[in-house]
Amino acid sequence: MILQVCLNGARDVAEHPWLSADETVVAQDAAAAVDAGAVEIHVHPKDAAGRDSLAREDVQRWLGAVRAAAPGVPVGVTTGAWAEPDVARRLEAIEGWTELPDYASVNWHEAGADEVAALLGRRGIGVEAGIWDAAGLEAWRVSPVRGDCLRVLVELPAEAVDVVRPHAEGLIAHVAREEPDLPILLHGEELSTWPALDLAAELGLDTRIGLEDTLLLPDGTEAPSNAALVRAARARLPQP
Repeated sequence: MILQVCLNGARDVAEHPWLSADETVVAQDAAAAVDAGAVEIHVHPKDAAGRDSLAREDVQRWLGAVRAAAPGVPVGVTTGAWAEPDVARRLEAIEGWTELPDYASVNWHEAGADEVAALLGRRGIGVEAGIWDAAGLEAWRVSPVRGDCLRVLVELPAEAVDVVRPHAEGLIAHVAREEPDLPILLHGEELSTWPALDLAAELGLDTRIGLEDTLLLPDGTEAPSNAALVRAARARLPQP
């Protein structure tokens, strides 16, 4: 199983001390998370105001800091439409990247997903296909680049614990039917975070944990860092 750490997400930097607009601070926590057992990193580059950014200089700065702190560890970024809602401008930003991530997530319920994924592929960047719901699943199912993805992210919103298993297993079954050889990374957010991680462990799927998905440890107390979340996750996953 792969355990990825999702460092910050689109959260406001004021929500937690490690959710900083300073890439060197976040990179320090990334290195600690790798020491704690994460084998991949997912980060949202920020601009000076702490907003998610696809701009060349921000992506370069953040990837450089994270890679310097955790050399040799695969690092991915977001291409979320909230960072640049205009599809043409989003493509232009990605085309301008000079420091390339190892992979990037593409939300298939968003406009322009096929074009973004195709551009990432042409640039040699792996594509994580983010699927949240039936609409995203259908858009991915008919996508001409569906089979070129690195993996599929089955992503659960904040939902009640008793909904996690049927929601996840439904999406997983559809993905496996369409592309049986594509790896699946299952994760949740907020209420569904820890139940989704436990289900991923049960099913032998890749998963992730980090301040992007939850600010809380399994016992409901605030997580002091991404590294603490990774340690808690590792304790719940099969031991290598």
